[in-house]
Amino acid sequence: MSEKIVGKIERISGPLIQASGMKGVRLYDVARVGDLKLIGEIIKIDGEIVSIQCYENTDGIYPGEVVVGTGSPLSVILGPGLMSQIYDGIQRPLPQIKEAVGDYITRGVETPALDMNKEWDFKMTAKVGDMVVGGDVFAEVEETPAFLHKVMIPPLISGKITKIEKSGKYNIRKVLVVVEDENGVTIYEVVGQKQIGNKTVIMIAKVPAEFIQTIDG
Repeated sequence: MSEKIVGKIERISGPLIQASGMKGVRLYDVARVGDLKLIGEIIKIDGEIVSIQCYENTDGIYPGEVVVGTGSPLSVILGPGLMSQIYDGIQRPLPQIKEAVGDYITRGVETPALDMNKEWDFKMTAKVGDMVVGGDVFAEVEETPAFLHKVMIPPLISGKITKIEKSGKYNIRKVLVVVEDENGVTIYEVVGQKQIGNKTVIMIAKVPAEFIQTIDG
C-alpha cells in the first residue's frame, strides 16, 4: 500500500477534477477531494497532474483545496452482514448514514461498511498443521438460512496453519487464523504491508478473508 500523496485542485469541470502535485499516485487509486473529502477515483495521470472522477457533487469545491491520494484502489469489504445491508454505489450503508446525518446524504460522509462489533457464529473447517494456499476455505458463517459465507485464505498466501480459533461467536475484528510460511508469520489485515524484524507482515483484507488480522508476538 502506497503512502498518502497530497496535492491541490487546479481545475474543476462538473465531476471531473484536475489536481497537481500528485506524482507517485497510481491509476484507479481513490482520492479524497477538497475540504469536504469527497470520494473520487484517479482516471488519468500526466506526470504530477492527474484527472479525478468525483463520485459526489463538487459544488462548493474550489481550486487550491487539498487533494489526498489514499494509495488504495476503490474496493469493497466482504463478510457477514453484507447481504442484510443496503448500500449506495460505493458501499456506504444507507441506514447508518441516515442515523448519522438524516434523510439526505452529506457529502464526504464515512461510515463502516460492515458492523465491526456484531458477533457471528463461525464454524472452523481447518485445523492447526493444515497446509493452505490462497482460496482455501478455513471457516464458514451462515448470515441467513439462504446464504453461507466461506472465509478464505487470501490470494498469494500459502503455508501451514500455526494457530486457529475454535468454532464459536466472534466479530470480524477477531484474529482467527495465523499462517506461517518460509519467511515467518504471514498475517492479513486492512492496513498494507510492512517489515517487522525478519518477518513480512501482509495486511490487506478487502477480500473475504478480512477476518485474518494482526496478533502480537
